[in-house]
Amino acid sequence: MSSSSSPRRALLIGAGIGGLTLAIALARRGVTVEVIDIQPSHAIAGWGLSLTGPSLRALDALALADTCVTAGYGITAISNCDSDGEVRHVIPLPPLLGPNRPSQIGLSRPALYDILREGALAAGVVIGYDRTIDGLHDDGETVRATLSDGSERFADLVIGADGVHSRVRSLLDIPSGPRYIGQMVWRALIPRPSWATSLHTFAGTESNAGLVPIADDRAYVFLTENRADPTPIAENTLAESMRELLAPFGGRVAEVRELITDSSVVVRRPVHVVMVEGPWHRGRTVIIGDAAHAPSPQLVSGAALAIEDGVLLAEEVAAATDIEQALSAFTQRRLERCRLVVESSVRIADLGRTGRHAEADEVQQRCHRAMAAPA
Repeated sequence: MSSSSSPRRALLIGAGIGGLTLAIALARRGVTVEVIDIQPSHAIAGWGLSLTGPSLRALDALALADTCVTAGYGITAISNCDSDGEVRHVIPLPPLLGPNRPSQIGLSRPALYDILREGALAAGVVIGYDRTIDGLHDDGETVRATLSDGSERFADLVIGADGVHSRVRSLLDIPSGPRYIGQMVWRALIPRPSWATSLHTFAGTESNAGLVPIADDRAYVFLTENRADPTPIAENTLAESMRELLAPFGGRVAEVRELITDSSVVVRRPVHVVMVEGPWHRGRTVIIGDAAHAPSPQLVSGAALAIEDGVLLAEEVAAATDIEQALSAFTQRRLERCRLVVESSVRIADLGRTGRHAEADEVQQRCHRAMAAPA
């Protein structure tokens, strides 16, 4: 196969949100797709997430948006509150799917993975777990990939959708690895309070908190711990530790704090950001999603960027006659938008640390408006 041909075989490293979205988009265009992931098939980190308007718009192109909407909880605004729960600023979210459909949804992370995995399998994608990539050799026409189980794959296109600590990014010797920004993010699954009909944030003096409804009966509480030690703590103490960090908050946060009693439904993760300024590819191998651009969670847009990547990379590959030109065009199409989200998320985190919450609200609103523009 010459280097100017469209791909017939693609290998994706990472069965996460971006990888599965891309797998669906490529397979529906007739590409034979295999996805591998280092995690076992049941390993899903975290309880919930937000699918913003841009992510729903991209999923709508794959006829999956309504399935996600049905599985989640519709949101039309972000309510930014003080530490006692008094609303101080509301950000109305643009309805990118049109009338009578939500602007954003809160969704169980396992539910989203199930939707994407089922969509990939229905499109003929092969998914394998408990393995990753160990080596890449690109001869200009085909990439030979050596896997961690000793087997080999031959593909016309290889995609690293393997997250912040991307193995593919390292193999390609692409700089700009993850940077810890001094924050830990906590999430806990709780019953949804009756008042939780939008995404709420709560500005504290030391940390910031929030709540996202993900179903009629469920929500998740999140806490962004500033100036945090990333050293792991005992898992059986997670619920107690999270309640202690939420103790300075009053009102609605105090109400939900007492619902956090089971450490098995609490996750604690360090916040790393990544911004690869480009190029995102070497030869016929490219990185997408968090491997190329990982924002901090303040804009709840990491999933949106990864989903957009999957849909738009498939578009570029289908439209081009040269794979490397398609990958270059993809980077150029995505670079400014992804940089905006990453830099804005870090700016919001910095403003929150210093108590400049009104300024953080303005940055948040500007970025959501910008992301409403076509990708």
